[in-house]
Amino acid sequence: MLSLTDQPIDARAVEAAVSWPGAGAVLTFSGVGRDSFEGRPVLGLYYEAYAEMVLPEMAHIRDQLVARWPGARLAMVHRTGEVGIGEASVVISVSAPHRGEAYEASRFAIDALKARVPVWKKEHYADGAAWKANDPAADEPGFGDPDLGEPRDD
Repeated sequence: MLSLTDQPIDARAVEAAVSWPGAGAVLTFSGVGRDSFEGRPVLGLYYEAYAEMVLPEMAHIRDQLVARWPGARLAMVHRTGEVGIGEASVVISVSAPHRGEAYEASRFAIDALKARVPVWKKEHYADGAAWKANDPAADEPGFGDPDLGEPRDD
């Protein structure tokens, strides 16, 4: 399951898409809208995407993930349009034979999505709005995947 939608994302359906008897671990990551950014209240989010490129790039990420972690499976869904605070804008599920592989593959998938999939976020504030760069490491200093060409702070 690789998808772009303007509807709320069913995280359990994304998770079910990667579940299989050989999976020793199934991880589901939901990226949700938070109510502030750098101390500034955020009222809501809006996402736009270059739809013709989203699914091919998601498929490329899936293919890389499966090549790197044999036996792993990936499903990812990204939302477009208005997304409320606390709602999921992206859901990624990964399954793998072992938990370590599942954690590594999940981190790879979200970092690759943020670095390469053409989706853009606009944050709405009480006094205006701003488009935000899709920086894979912005939320967590010290993280980043060297295989994606990202800088690391550690």
